[in-house]
Amino acid sequence: MGPHTARDPRVRPATRADAAPIRALQAHLREPSPALLEHGLAVGSALVSDADGAVAGYALSVDAPTRSGRHLAELVVAPAHRRAGRGRGLLEAVVEDATGAVTLQAHPDNDAALALYDGCGFSVVDRRPDAYTDGDALVLRRE
Repeated sequence: MGPHTARDPRVRPATRADAAPIRALQAHLREPSPALLEHGLAVGSALVSDADGAVAGYALSVDAPTRSGRHLAELVVAPAHRRAGRGRGLLEAVVEDATGAVTLQAHPDNDAALALYDGCGFSVVDRRPDAYTDGDALVLRRE
């Protein structure tokens, strides 16, 4: 986050009570990883965007395996809450909490996600062939 940007007050760490709604939101992902989500919930690496006590979205990040920094593994906002800055708030919170660069991968056809990532200062740094069952993934990074 920039020096003049306040953290989105709707973003908070996930709690045990958030687990079921987060699991339901995971169904919106192209290729969900229930095991990774369960690990993230167990170790406390999930953030949620709160909408009057309901989970409107979540971000799951993990330590980068080969360097300092974080990898954003999952980011989902419920369709009814999209286009309201919730994805940006979650993404910026992950960046703010990271020590080092943040990476993520996205499907090249996911225009909405790619626009969000670009607007938050991420750049495409690689392409992973056949990362998804229906094609490649773009790897993005923000220092």
